Amino acid sequence: MWLVIIQLKIGIILTFFSLLFAVASLAERKILARIQNRRGPNRVGPCGLFQPIADGIKMLIKEDVVPRKADRALHFLAPIVMVAPMVLLFGILPYGGGLTLVDLEVGLLFFFAVSSVSELAVFMAGWSSANKYSVFGAMRAIAQMVSYEVPLVLVAITPVMVAGSLSLVHMVEDQAGYAIGVIPNWFVLTPWGIVGFLLLFVTSLAEANRTPFDLPEGESELVAGHLTEYSGFKYALFFMGEYFGIFAGSGLAVALFLGGGGAPLPLLQWIPPYLWFFVKLVVLVGIVIWVRASLPRMRIDQLMDLCWKGLVPLAFVNLIAAAIWHYSGGGWQGWILAGGLLVGAYLMLNRVVLRSRCSWERKYYLAKS
Repeated sequence: MWLVIIQLKIGIILTFFSLLFAVASLAERKILARIQNRRGPNRVGPCGLFQPIADGIKMLIKEDVVPRKADRALHFLAPIVMVAPMVLLFGILPYGGGLTLVDLEVGLLFFFAVSSVSELAVFMAGWSSANKYSVFGAMRAIAQMVSYEVPLVLVAITPVMVAGSLSLVHMVEDQAGYAIGVIPNWFVLTPWGIVGFLLLFVTSLAEANRTPFDLPEGESELVAGHLTEYSGFKYALFFMGEYFGIFAGSGLAVALFLGGGGAPLPLLQWIPPYLWFFVKLVVLVGIVIWVRASLPRMRIDQLMDLCWKGLVPLAFVNLIAAAIWHYSGGGWQGWILAGGLLVGAYLMLNRVVLRSRCSWERKYYLAKS
């Protein structure tokens, strides 16, 4: 009986995320079209709603072209290695309401260990394609993903330190309840939680190679980066892996900082927890699409400066702020000390990053003139 229940849960979760992938791909194209004042998909089905189905059929029947000098084994395995780990991550997310598949005591550690396999998939795709643009794109992607993993891990340590556990389910339980009867005890409603949530969101965008951090696929420089020599269903698998990475990163943010499946108000607790979890996840995915439509692509020097001179030091300061807030009991003294420390660190680091960028641009234009 328990095996049937687990299989049913797996089917529900995979079905939801597969449908979310189709809906998100269509919604992204329509939202981008609206923001950029143009038409989106509107031909296939009513209001273009069948466009994801048409795209899926096209990818399935499209010819799979492999370069003559490519390593065919690695070229075939790379998209599989990209998607499979992302699917595993869905099994440890704390949906609540009995829908969580596995409650690992080291769930957060498992999340980072499995998600880092995507870097290997990118390298396999670039190296096996026997194309210089693919190799350059893969090297750039790996440099970006490894760099942004540092602040990502540092940010994730703060809720671990406060909750005293690596279990994602335990972290959600630690955020249960309401202060003053109406304010949820979510970590995002603390000074270190606000900064940590924003850092986690930014670093997750970089890990998923999303705008404004989509340098590995810079069309004007590298054609399509490590995806240059991919076509058909293999390309679709990379596309699916990118979206699954966004879903997994958004789910992690919901679990660490947004209370998991907790309701925002006591009056709404009658709604099942897993519905609240999915609502929060979908909202974060919508914000990811909004960011893509609003921000231009960064330069590689800006991307690295932001990481090593901005996000990494701020993540360290956020750790100290979380410790101050936690050991001061979370009262007004902790708010003042932690909030003041974070504001001062942000102003100082922002000045450092801007100064280094202006210095680089000044040297560039002097050399050009």
